[in-house]
Formats: sequence, structure tokens, C-alpha cells
Amino acid sequence: MRWIKRGLIGLGIVLAAAIAAFLTFAPGYVEKGRNAVVPHDPYPVSDTAQSLHDTLVVGDWHADSLLWKRSIEHRADRGHVDIPRLIEGGVALQVFAAVTKSPAGQNYEANSAETFDNITPLAIGQMWPPRTWGSLAERAIYQAERLHKVAARVPDRLTVITSQAELDAHLTARANGSKAVGGLLGIEGAHALEGDMANLDRIEAAGHRIIGLQHFFDNELGGSLHGTRDMGLTDFGRAVVAEIEARGMVLDLAHASPAVARDAIAMTDMPVIVSHTGLHGFCPVTRNFEDDLMQAVASTGGVIGLGYWGDILCRDATPEAIAAMIVQAIDTVGADHVSLGSDFDGSVTTAFDTSKLASLTHALIDAGLDEPTIAKVMGGNMVRVLRARLN
Repeated sequence: MRWIKRGLIGLGIVLAAAIAAFLTFAPGYVEKGRNAVVPHDPYPVSDTAQSLHDTLVVGDWHADSLLWKRSIEHRADRGHVDIPRLIEGGVALQVFAAVTKSPAGQNYEANSAETFDNITPLAIGQMWPPRTWGSLAERAIYQAERLHKVAARVPDRLTVITSQAELDAHLTARANGSKAVGGLLGIEGAHALEGDMANLDRIEAAGHRIIGLQHFFDNELGGSLHGTRDMGLTDFGRAVVAEIEARGMVLDLAHASPAVARDAIAMTDMPVIVSHTGLHGFCPVTRNFEDDLMQAVASTGGVIGLGYWGDILCRDATPEAIAAMIVQAIDTVGADHVSLGSDFDGSVTTAFDTSKLASLTHALIDAGLDEPTIAKVMGGNMVRVLRARLN
């Protein structure tokens, strides 16, 4: 019996070690596959482009970096975004979106809300607090807490922006030589409210200011661009949109159904955004709203944030390809309504990470855009919308 007991103890030790190794190394392995950068030769950055880039307020409406098991405080060997690489890329403003639910087998055409959720095993496997395992609201709050903790540790390199006053103070500091990144928080899909308006209070208190209505499935607020029902805003969705407008938040229509987008535009008097997207006239895929709907977004004074991954470009996502889409977007909606919305760290493969953004400035110069237009696209339009919405 003694040898059996010793064998069981030994087996338990081996299993514990195996589980510990899995929890330590598996999340990084998964992310390397999900957020890859295509190997490439260095992209050109002329002295003129670098000099211009150094003067710009660069802003990005969407990155999912808080989803993964690594601290954005330190430079990583995987993924697309962390504070050192943001600083190297000259980024002044970065929105960090909280992903709280993602259907297995997700696609751009149709996904059921009842499909197995990929984020639940990710939360457990990455050892998120147990409170997040069964609550979408807690997942959004936890990701906000992660950003606040980094800002508390390195306030000279990251500040969390929740108000117009904080935005202006950050931009003034940048103008006076600060290299700190201004981080803003948002939720990718208001299913994180779990059908309860009280959770909007909690999510707002956690620092979230950009509110996406849907992700890859229909929810309590209305239809998704990738859902199974062609539906607009529900009564709860309308109530949430009204609260977003009243509270000085930013309404994000990325992943919303066209019917939801049109309902939201019709019932509000504020600039709205599509945080990460492509242009349908440039790449006619389901993921990209039709151009007339993008023009309706622009008519609110809002912006479309153009992304950096191949599926929404219909070609390799090089700086030159992104610049070409930006030029066509300007022709479609106007120079005041085009922004950047990378979708970095959003389970997409890109051709560069955020440290190489000067290569996009170079590509925009080569594409024939003048400096004032480049300044608008790279961040000026984003600042205008944030100033219009944040209290």
C-alpha cells in the first residue's frame, strides 16, 4: 500500500507540474499564433516622413491588448502593442477595448449567440480572477483594472484618460515633450452589460468611455453585422444608446448590423464612430459597411477607423495598401472623417506592429496626401471626436 500511496503522490506532483507549465506557457503560444506579424523587410521611412511623424498626434481607436496574458508595461516578443512599442511608434492615444465574449468558429457571415464562448477558457487558462469566469461585466471591469494598474506603476509612460480635462492635460504634456501614451478604455460589445443598465454604471466607473454595441453575435441590444437575425435596436438597445449620449461617452458601431447603425444614427445628435473597419468600396466584404452607411456615419461628424489586417483590405496589409484605402476613404467620406483603427492584438495577422507606424506616414506621403490631411487621419480627427464627446 505504501508504494501505491507514493505513486499517487508522485503522479499528483507530475500532474501539478504539467498544469503549471501549461498555464505558464500555453497562453503565450496561443497569442503568438493569433496575433502574428508577417516577416518583412524594413519598410521605408524617409527623413521627411519621420520628421512629420514626430510632430503628429497619433491615435488608434482599437486594440485588444488587455485580453492577453502579458503586461503591456514591458516590451513583448509577441503581439502588436505594448507601452514601449507605442512610445517607439509615436502613439499619443490608444483605445484598449475589452473583449468579453467571442463565439467559437467566428466568421463574418453568421454566428449564433449560443455558440461556445472562446473567452471563458481563455479567462480560466490565463488565471483571471474567478469572478470573471461567469460574468461578462466582470471581464470588462477586470481588463480596465489591468490598464489602471500599469498606469499607476509607470505614470510617466501611461495615463488613463476618462474626461476632456484629462485629454487636454495629456495633449498639453505631449506638446511640452512628454512621451507618455494616453490610454482610453472601451468595451467591444455591450453584451458586457448583461442586459442590466446598472452594469453601465459599473463599467463607466471602471473607466470605459467607448461603448461598442455588438461583437460577432446578436445580443440584448440588437443585431450584429455577423449575427443570425437582421434586426435593429431593441428597446434595451435604444435605452443604452440614449444613456451613452447623455453620459458623454463615445458610441462605436463596429460590428453592429446596418439596421442597428441606422437606428442609432437616427435617434442621436452626436458624432459616432466605427472604430475598426475597412471601406466597402475598396474591399467589398461583409465585414465592411456599405459606403452609403459610412457616409451616414460621417454626416454625424463622426469617423471611421481603418484597420490593418488583410481581410478588410482584400490584399496584404502593407503600409502602402492601408494608405491606398485611406485615400479612397477620404474620397468617399471626406478628410475630416477618417481615422486609424488597427485592431491590433485582435486575433489578426498584420504586416507591422505599432512601433512601425512612421512607415504609414511615409506611405501616406507617397500616396499624395498633404501634411494637414495626414495630421487629421493619423489622430487629429480622433481628438476632435473625443473633445466633442468626453465630459
